[in-house]
Amino acid sequence: MQFGNKSLDLRDAQVMGVLNVTPDSFSDGGRYNSVNAALEQAKLMLDAGAAIIDVGGESTRPGAKKVSLQEEMDRVCPVVERLVIECDALVSVDTSSPELMAEVTALGCSMINDVRAFRRPGAVDAIKDSQVALCVMHMQGEPDTMQARPSYAQVVEDVAQYLATRCSELVAKGVSADRLIVDPGFGFGKTLDHNLAMLNQLEVYTQSGYPVLVGMSRKSMIGTILDKGVDQRLAGSLAAAVISAMKGAAIVRVHDVVETVDALRVVSAMRSLQVCD
Repeated sequence: MQFGNKSLDLRDAQVMGVLNVTPDSFSDGGRYNSVNAALEQAKLMLDAGAAIIDVGGESTRPGAKKVSLQEEMDRVCPVVERLVIECDALVSVDTSSPELMAEVTALGCSMINDVRAFRRPGAVDAIKDSQVALCVMHMQGEPDTMQARPSYAQVVEDVAQYLATRCSELVAKGVSADRLIVDPGFGFGKTLDHNLAMLNQLEVYTQSGYPVLVGMSRKSMIGTILDKGVDQRLAGSLAAAVISAMKGAAIVRVHDVVETVDALRVVSAMRSLQVCD
C-alpha cells in the first residue's frame, strides 16, 4: 500500500509505534514532550522494527482535555519535520485538526490517523488532494464523554456499518479508496464486552476490503481483564496483538515495539509455513 511517497507491504501485520508528544497521555504522557526526547524514542522504535511512527499532540484518552490548535501544532510539527529529514521514517500523525493535517502533509508525513474519521469541517479538503494514507476510526461520542454510557444494538455490525458508510462518503468526496485504512476504535466509546466482541469477530473488519489498524496496547480493557496498572499490561497487550494479526489486522499500534515485533514474527512464520503447505 502507498503511504505518500513510500510503500509498505501489509500482507503481514506491521507495527506502528506510539509517540505521544503530550504531557497527559494515559501511558507515557510527559516522557517525550521535547523534540530531542521524541526523536530519540522514535529512533529506538524504528531500530526495533516499527514500520510506522504515530505522532500525537493531543491526548484522546477518556476524559482528556482539549488543547488549542497552536499548542498541538507546536508539539507535533517540529517532531514530524525532524523524523522525515533525519530518519526518512514513515510518519503518521494522530490528529483531527484540518490545519495540522495540511501542515504535516506539507512536511512529508505519510499518514493521517484521525479518531474522528475526518468529520471536522475542512478535514476532507485538507487531505483530499494529497497522497497520504488515511485511517478512518470509529468513536462513539467525544473523548471527554465517550466512556459515560456507550450503547449499541449490535456493536460489531454497528461499527462495521459506520466504517463502510464513512469510507463511501470519503470516496464520494474525491478520496481514492486505495488510500483508506479502517480502525474499529477499541476503547473509544466501548465497554469491555464491546471491545471483546469486536476482537472476537475482527475478521468482520478485515474482510471489508480495507486494511485494518487496531490499537489495544496498554488500554483499560487489558487492565480490567488482568486487574493490572498501565505499566503491567505488556503480556495482555501482546496477546491482543497476536490475536489481531492472526485474524488479519494489517497494522498494530503499540507502545512496546520490541516485544510486539518479536510476537508478530512468530505469527508471520506460522503463516509462511501454511502458505508453503
